[in-house]
Amino acid sequence: MTLKNILVAAAGATLMAACSTQPRFTVEGTIAGADGDQLILEASHNGSWWGVDTTEVGKNGQFKFRADAAGYPDIYRLRLGSEMIYFPVDSIETVSITADKAAFSTKYTLRGTAAAEAVARVDSILRVNQPVDSVTKRSLSQIALADPAGIVAYYIIQKTVNGVPLYNPANRQDLRVIGAVANCYTQQRPMDPRTEYLKSLYLRNRKAGLAQADTMVVAALPLIDFALGDETGTVHNLSQIASKGNVVLLNFTVYNADGSPEFNRLLANLYEQKHSQGLEIVQVAVDDDQFAWANSAKNIPWIALYAPETTRAKVLMSYNVVDIPTSFIINRQGELVERVDDPEKLPAAVNRYL
Repeated sequence: MTLKNILVAAAGATLMAACSTQPRFTVEGTIAGADGDQLILEASHNGSWWGVDTTEVGKNGQFKFRADAAGYPDIYRLRLGSEMIYFPVDSIETVSITADKAAFSTKYTLRGTAAAEAVARVDSILRVNQPVDSVTKRSLSQIALADPAGIVAYYIIQKTVNGVPLYNPANRQDLRVIGAVANCYTQQRPMDPRTEYLKSLYLRNRKAGLAQADTMVVAALPLIDFALGDETGTVHNLSQIASKGNVVLLNFTVYNADGSPEFNRLLANLYEQKHSQGLEIVQVAVDDDQFAWANSAKNIPWIALYAPETTRAKVLMSYNVVDIPTSFIINRQGELVERVDDPEKLPAAVNRYL
């Protein structure tokens, strides 16, 4: 081992010991054909990896790991021989993996959280789109910038393909995406250990015209379109709503969830105060009971839409929605410009674009 790897491994061991009282997460599943093989759980630190735990795959390919959560979202991987499966972990959660030893890193299913499924989707996109073209790159940028302060965004800009960084900081457009992620980590995750790394990566590579002084550029992104029905069955396209020159507050919610009535009162006050200034609200419900949602939606003054089970996962994954409620701001030019997870920050976020 190099000195750097020794230090990283030692730091990882120290960290794990210090966090022994922290909440634990679970990784479990089955790997067909791997009975008796050694499986390794590894954690990362800005591109360096160290072993967290090992286990022997049991009968019928079953395995299970339990490990201390890092205290912040992070990327982990399972190693079987020379093949790896990557996945994110936030805190107390269970990630389930189903795979086959013969195609361990290429044919598998990843379940447990929206972020885990989004990472699996990213790797699936990259497997079937080689070499990576501009269309694929744009799709990945949309996923990253839907939640630039999220772990999936970090995973995307840190991804390498055949040893080459997917996002090259020497490339102007790639650096804009890196800058957007670095900026949002700085604002929303100042204590995250990746934040300083992201800032340094961006600032070291910025070029004239991308930024002035130490101001980082936040890239505006064309919105990810969808078509959903309202309580009367009328279908609305998000792109058509956003093309009318208004500021659009896009919200994902569950009407029967705790706190939903209070949140909707906040939206009602915001709509009453700002609708005449050009604010439109598009609210997407992911309730299980469509009939109960429709009865409630009749009394909503803004555009209330319903995501049925057949399209729900696709819509939520497109916007990397993990928690409910989650909101996004679309500016008057129809660009997705900001994600807002804290309801109390919605008024200020809307005012920035009106």
